[in-house]
Amino acid sequence: MVDGILLLNKPSGITSNGALQRVKRLFGAAKAGHTGALDPLATGMLPLCFGEATKFSQFLLDADKRYLTTAKLGIRTNTSDADGDVVAEAEVGPEVTAERIEALIREHFTGEIEQVPSMFSALKFNGQPLYKLARKGIEVEVKPRQVTVFEIHMTAFRGDEVDLDIRCSKGTYIRSIVEDLGLLLGCGAHVQMLHRLDSGPYKASMMIELDQLEQLVADLGEDADRNSIQARLDQLLLPAWTALGETPSIELPEILAKRVLNGQKIALTDQEPQPLVRIFEENSGRFLGVGEIAEDRRLLPKRLMNTTDQPAG
Repeated sequence: MVDGILLLNKPSGITSNGALQRVKRLFGAAKAGHTGALDPLATGMLPLCFGEATKFSQFLLDADKRYLTTAKLGIRTNTSDADGDVVAEAEVGPEVTAERIEALIREHFTGEIEQVPSMFSALKFNGQPLYKLARKGIEVEVKPRQVTVFEIHMTAFRGDEVDLDIRCSKGTYIRSIVEDLGLLLGCGAHVQMLHRLDSGPYKASMMIELDQLEQLVADLGEDADRNSIQARLDQLLLPAWTALGETPSIELPEILAKRVLNGQKIALTDQEPQPLVRIFEENSGRFLGVGEIAEDRRLLPKRLMNTTDQPAG
């Protein structure tokens, strides 16, 4: 059994699922999933959840994200990124200035905005990813959605290229921001580079490269004991509870911990109501799962671990 979260710096040129499968094989994990797909073109933060940690992947799917992107001006593609086919080209005239771009991103791409996801996104329509339908030439109506851009800054302008640093809510499509910016500028644009820096509580400095993982296993050699390989790899995993970021935590004595693991509600007269808390066992530091402290101050278990030996930290 492998339990924990690996923060992978996904390389360009492979799908998120392709990266997941390669890492899953390295770890010999029975159960694994990623938390928010990145396009093949994109690189960066891809949290991978193994074993019991998959129970808490939704918290990362719902988390805020931070991206760096380069918009290529003057060229539109059918996918809104560099992997697509060119559908229109236009001159980037002298009216396209850094000042104008900054004014547009302040006016149109800050705060709550409405955007229409690309037909080449992983968003599903009747159970099918839009990009699969698009590749078959099937067009469907994609409804606009509300997202929040907390911060967006232009970090460089090179005439026909714009670098943006964007911190946004879940469900934000950077390709849509770049596409819409190009339309407002009158010259069109597509994503030339996209790199996810942060996802929820996880920061870019915590990521590990795929080739580092593969080299680690290779360095141990074909004759290495599987347990020794596993031990080295397990050191790279974060405990499942880290996915919950700054969520409040409580510690329970062993007798109450057992009741919670059995799904029982328990009274906690010394705790204030909380919509979500992380639950740990007092002496061992085991992470038990998450629950809600209701208005009557009873702890209601919501999602529980089967087993874990991760410390509370």
